[in-house]
Amino acid sequence: MTWTWRLEDSDGATLDPAVLGVEVPPADNQGDAESWLGENWRDLLARGVAQVSLFDGDTRAYGPMGLAPA
Repeated sequence: MTWTWRLEDSDGATLDPAVLGVEVPPADNQGDAESWLGENWRDLLARGVAQVSLFDGDTRAYGPMGLAPA
């Protein structure tokens, strides 16, 4: 399956990466997807992404997970 992040606002509504000027690449495995998020979460937060959910194909693996520091 392909692992992808869904970008969301604080209410859980899906945000379009293209509108935000972000490319969310699909990953072949969970580790690669999580590495991408680890490298890009600050930029996503600055662009208005409040939380993310990780999907393996059509199945939510986990989330929503907030991006703001605790």
